Amino acid sequence: MSLESAVVQPAPASGASGPGRVGGAPRPGRVVLHAVLVVLSLLMVAPFVWMVLTSLKSHAEVMSYPPTILPSVWQWVNYPDALEFAPFGTYFRNSLVIAVGHTVINVVLAAMAGYALARLPFRGRSLLLMLVLAAMMIPTFTKIVPQYLLAKTMPFFGGNDFLGRGGSGWLDSWWALIVPGALTPLAIFLFRQFYLSLPRELEEAARLDGLGEFGIFARVMTPLMKPAIATVALITFENSWNNFVWPLIVTRSEELRVIQVGLAAFQQTERTLWEYLMAGTVLATVPMIVLFLFTQRYFVQGFATAGIK
Repeated sequence: MSLESAVVQPAPASGASGPGRVGGAPRPGRVVLHAVLVVLSLLMVAPFVWMVLTSLKSHAEVMSYPPTILPSVWQWVNYPDALEFAPFGTYFRNSLVIAVGHTVINVVLAAMAGYALARLPFRGRSLLLMLVLAAMMIPTFTKIVPQYLLAKTMPFFGGNDFLGRGGSGWLDSWWALIVPGALTPLAIFLFRQFYLSLPRELEEAARLDGLGEFGIFARVMTPLMKPAIATVALITFENSWNNFVWPLIVTRSEELRVIQVGLAAFQQTERTLWEYLMAGTVLATVPMIVLFLFTQRYFVQGFATAGIK
């Protein structure tokens, strides 16, 4: 064997060949796809960039015509001024308590329900699954009036008698903010799909080792559900954090207002303080961005494997 033939040829550089290239040149279809993705990405990022830039302009510059892209003077003082304009500390605390409460309740109860629908054979399981799927198709706003009436007529709360009459029930209380909507059918369905994807041998081995059904659920199966837990937790936290209509309807006290309702304080009858509104919106967006960055890997994996079975 000659020395030349024995020399190991270097591997082609990454991207020099592959499904996206023909004869060293990228395929036209892939180029078009990348161009479309770049345009769509810019369109999706543009509102957020506009929000941040507007939060750093003066009120006169925000209302000027033609509009400017970059602030002529960067008004960083808008952020502390926005925090002083309304009790955002209270709003932020209330939103955080409600979002965390919804997330914990939804993850725990939906995981139990999903495990039961996926692993436990019992009469009526298929019917219950159909009811869960049907509940997912009910529009959110059609449930507001029934939920409001249930909260108002809750017996033994807010001065109500045992028939739910005479008082305000759960209205203007933490009960009305946390309990309704804490458990979602989407979370139950996602957990069921994940539990179905786990091998049955794990369950059988744990049962042979003497574990009961709750031990199999809590110690064997659920620790393997990190993508599902992250997906449900992120969706629940986002929906709860951004909820505006329900907290606005069931609360009257300033101490129970949430941050999305508090942002409405900048929209006055005479004018809208856009610079403060955008500053408050940026601050309200930060927790969601941080949470998504920490759970992004599990979140993407969760949606990618949710439809295995």
